[in-house]
Amino acid sequence: MMRVRDDDAAAFEELMRRYQTRLVRLMEHLGPRRDLAEDLAQETLMRVFRARKSYEPGAKFSTWLFTIAGNVARNALRTQGRRPELSEVDSPGSPSGKQPAVLAGLALERSSLMPARQVEGAERAEMVRRAIQSLGQRQRMALMLSRFEGMSYIEIAESMGLTTKAVKSLLSRARVNLKELLHPYLAPEGATSPRDDDWDGDDQEV
Repeated sequence: MMRVRDDDAAAFEELMRRYQTRLVRLMEHLGPRRDLAEDLAQETLMRVFRARKSYEPGAKFSTWLFTIAGNVARNALRTQGRRPELSEVDSPGSPSGKQPAVLAGLALERSSLMPARQVEGAERAEMVRRAIQSLGQRQRMALMLSRFEGMSYIEIAESMGLTTKAVKSLLSRARVNLKELLHPYLAPEGATSPRDDDWDGDDQEV
């Protein structure tokens, strides 16, 4: 990034190669629509380039990058007329009623329109994707940065402008919500709950 700050085009191309795919994956979950993910990833990278002269080394580059990505995603949600949730950290209870309905619809599609075993893996992945998408925006961001980017609580807190305590609460609530959403459709027959390590395996000490 220091080379990018000095107008090194090759260095910026290298940053794009390293981070574009990761940004697209993040935006598939954070943005208002999956088909906008590539555009939002490109917008993030262009903001990085436009801000290059003000860049100062401090936190990890990825922390700075995902801070910009979060801002891009929030702006896209506002533009699409969707208001991000602001109270996921402390909100008690289960996810809203519309979320299980989305997964129930997918389960019906699976049972009536598709061969039972042929696409089980793909269906499972799609159910997980839809469940993540149904979380509040900040829960999704915290979960993606933790589980897919391997960022620590401190790094996530810096990226999202939160305390580490708030990040822990977001991740805890996200995992509880995901277990509640996915258990009726993905748990083995006769099981009473999903495995505890399905969503908790990425806990990190601060």
